[in-house]
Amino acid sequence: MPETQLTVRILILLLLVASAVAMATKWVQVPYTLALVIVGLVISPMHFLPAVHISPDLILLIFLPALLFEAAWNLKLDELRRNLLPILVLAVAGVVLSTGVIGVILHYGLGLSWRPALLFGAMISATDPVSVLALFRTLALPARLATIVEGESLLNDGTAVVVFRIILVGAAGSSAGGVALSSLGEFLTVVAGGLLAGVIVGVLASTLTSFFDDHLLEITLTTIAAYGSFLLAEGLHVSPVIAVLSTGLALGNYGRQKGMSPPTQLAVNSFWEYAAFVVNSLVFLLIGLEIQVTTLAENVRPLCWAVGATLVARLAAVFLLIPVSNLFGEKLSLRWQSVLFWGGLRGSLSIALVLSLPTAVHEREQLVTMIFGSVIFSLLVQGLTLGPLLRLLGFARPEPRWHEQELVGGRILANGGALAELNEMRRRGDVTEHVYKIVEEGLSREGERLRQLNPVGEELEQRQLTRVQCHLLAVKKARLADLSRQGMLSEEVHRELGRELDRDRLNIDVGDE
Repeated sequence: MPETQLTVRILILLLLVASAVAMATKWVQVPYTLALVIVGLVISPMHFLPAVHISPDLILLIFLPALLFEAAWNLKLDELRRNLLPILVLAVAGVVLSTGVIGVILHYGLGLSWRPALLFGAMISATDPVSVLALFRTLALPARLATIVEGESLLNDGTAVVVFRIILVGAAGSSAGGVALSSLGEFLTVVAGGLLAGVIVGVLASTLTSFFDDHLLEITLTTIAAYGSFLLAEGLHVSPVIAVLSTGLALGNYGRQKGMSPPTQLAVNSFWEYAAFVVNSLVFLLIGLEIQVTTLAENVRPLCWAVGATLVARLAAVFLLIPVSNLFGEKLSLRWQSVLFWGGLRGSLSIALVLSLPTAVHEREQLVTMIFGSVIFSLLVQGLTLGPLLRLLGFARPEPRWHEQELVGGRILANGGALAELNEMRRRGDVTEHVYKIVEEGLSREGERLRQLNPVGEELEQRQLTRVQCHLLAVKKARLADLSRQGMLSEEVHRELGRELDRDRLNIDVGDE
């Protein structure tokens, strides 16, 4: 089979499996990304798919820019600025501290030499927020906590990559103290350079968007900006991760409002939402397919040391550094710190970094096994127990009055749907007039009883209002499309009316925030 055809076939099969898992998670209460890893682990020995392997270039050059840009595009700069202190403390000082703690533990406990031990620390210190944030949305946790988790994961990706490359390139044969002293200047240079490159690309792209209003062109422009900033930073030998994040923040918080019309904003949002869904699906499924359970079982001792060192380092980073940030800003409670500790999941970046290690690196194979084992522990053990931990800490307990409001409101809507169907059956002649009156009387009595029981709830009514408005706007848009296809509306009028509806939808989204 030609290589191109095989690649397309593998891609379609991966998307098919990912879609099946996504549908299954609608009924099985397991986070989607974790379910993908589990399915990958299960079907890998069955050879259901052709042999597929994660390439570091695939993740670093194709997957990572899309994930970083989509997250930065949707991150509100005001929220980031409001919580910048704890985010920076965890994303910069936390990664450096974590790298050092892990290096010391693995050097003295497992017997690894300094360089591999510190490389492992740098590779495993970046947190992956995808699974955690999906769970946060399910449980409706505080928005500030979600912002801190997402902001930390975005910025610590850049810190981890910079620290990793510094250790890999310039630290051969150096002690841990020598690494810290000799690398500080280079660290600041590559971070500042990546920030500057990203801001320049983001501002230029934002300026260009103001000269035209075409959603296809502007989607293309954001794609060029995301990948162009990454490649520009690579060419300048500064941090490409920081560059993509800066570009996404600039376009998402400046270019979107200043240079994009409401319909274009919705189109760009939809494109990047879909791109992130596809990329996350492929990444986590490939993680499950790549990992060999038998290899992990043969390396239990180093894996235990790796997982233990990672947890100890995360514990130190959160419970030592957050109290320091509490002295200078809005405090994070012990409950929130516990969530930040256990919710520090590891993911695709760690795997991409370890696979990018040159074959000449001493103990490379052991590092690969330790990273894969640590990621699996993080995703499955921590990921699957995070929900119960949140409930134990009291985060996921909705107020009783909200629960009662939704129960009664749901019964009212269901009763109204049954009454509407009964009227339709009467119109079609499916029931006799006598049967209709008997059933209609019962439904009407039940509806009146429920309306009297329905507690007044402003929050519930607002949520219902938002859902109803969005649904009716979608109905209007579908009707306009039908009229245009039937030739009853010109294409110009169809576009103009569609833009009006898009503006209304955007106003609903902004008001709901």
